[in-house]
Amino acid sequence: MALIGAILYAVIGIYSLIVVVRIIIEMIQAFSKHFDPPHWFIMVAEPLFKITDPPVFALRKLIPPLRLNGGVGLDVSVIVLFLALSLLQMVIRATMIVPALH
Repeated sequence: MALIGAILYAVIGIYSLIVVVRIIIEMIQAFSKHFDPPHWFIMVAEPLFKITDPPVFALRKLIPPLRLNGGVGLDVSVIVLFLALSLLQMVIRATMIVPALH
């Protein structure tokens, strides 16, 4: 059981890193007035977005953007996904990995 827990923990950790990279890319796009990335950047970013799109789109259906001053909407679905993955990692560690070590 500890091996399965360790594999799940690692996979979720890697996916969490991909989500963090997506958050950074989205922040660059949002705050850059003239975002014109080079071709290699698009080639790297596109698979990351495809991998993370399904859960992000599902969360966007459940969580509307937060409205800020000036009519700007802040999409928090990616951040919620990251927090949910972190919570899931904690649960896996507490229930599957740590008990096997004792």
